[in-house]
Amino acid sequence: MIFAITKVVFFSLFCLIGTTSAQLSSNFYTRTCPLLLPTIKIEILAAVINERRMGASLLRLHFHDCFVQGCDASVLLDDTSSFTGEKSAGPNDGSLRGFNVIDTIKSKVERLCPNTVSCADILAVAARDSVVVLGGPSWTVQLGRRDSTTASLNLANSDLPGPSSELSDLTNAFSTKGFTVEEIVALSGSHTIGQGSCRFFRNRIYNENNIDPTFAKSLQANCPTTGGDANLSPLDTTTPNTFDNAYYKNLQNKKGLFHSDQVLFNGGSTDSQVNSYVNNPTSFRVDFANAMIKMGNLSPLTGSSGQIRKNCRNIN
Repeated sequence: MIFAITKVVFFSLFCLIGTTSAQLSSNFYTRTCPLLLPTIKIEILAAVINERRMGASLLRLHFHDCFVQGCDASVLLDDTSSFTGEKSAGPNDGSLRGFNVIDTIKSKVERLCPNTVSCADILAVAARDSVVVLGGPSWTVQLGRRDSTTASLNLANSDLPGPSSELSDLTNAFSTKGFTVEEIVALSGSHTIGQGSCRFFRNRIYNENNIDPTFAKSLQANCPTTGGDANLSPLDTTTPNTFDNAYYKNLQNKKGLFHSDQVLFNGGSTDSQVNSYVNNPTSFRVDFANAMIKMGNLSPLTGSSGQIRKNCRNIN
């Protein structure tokens, strides 16, 4: 759920100004790290130019962070002999990517503004910039999050909806975090970019009926009944590297890659919203941006909670 953040004035060891607010704000680093946003933007542009898929990977990384303990960079923590993080959770293991890009950004930001910018804020801005680079909408990222000193393997396994989810599963998972069904449909549009592994859609292409048979057959060539679990196929077969509304057009044509995609257009309550986004792509862009702002505000650590990690992979 999204918790109201009480305004608290506190003395901070990490700010150059004397006091600051525990509330997230768009100008949080204006005085303490003025080159933060252009620095992140340049690195995201370079990463996506190097590999178009990386934009989707960074967006997904932000989502998997925020859905577990809130947007606190817990997903970035490596396991140690005495600490178990979230990277080995079922929804994350072998599929989350982009950690090296965040590492690169963090190292450059630390040189600019030591002990000032959280990994959680870097991840939130990186997700926004990744969408923009791929042609999607922009939004104002609220800043001032701090990094957690904990992680939860159990919550990562239980709270993140999977590719085989029914609409009821998605509704339950997202409503727990304070999202409406309309926001679920909007956020699912993130699957207009990125790729999925064979193991996540094998059952759909061989056993489900609400799928275009030609589409299913084309996927079977790269996803056999056994083996090839890591083989990739685009989530949006029409424009896989462009953030647009083609994802919803694909659903109309029964060409959703995951079961959890196609349930949004399967004769149910969300069909009308899918149709609306096909007919009015601007409304999708607006709704997606607003839903991402809401996601970025999930239970942030602020004030004196948490810490500003020097290395995003490790607690200070």
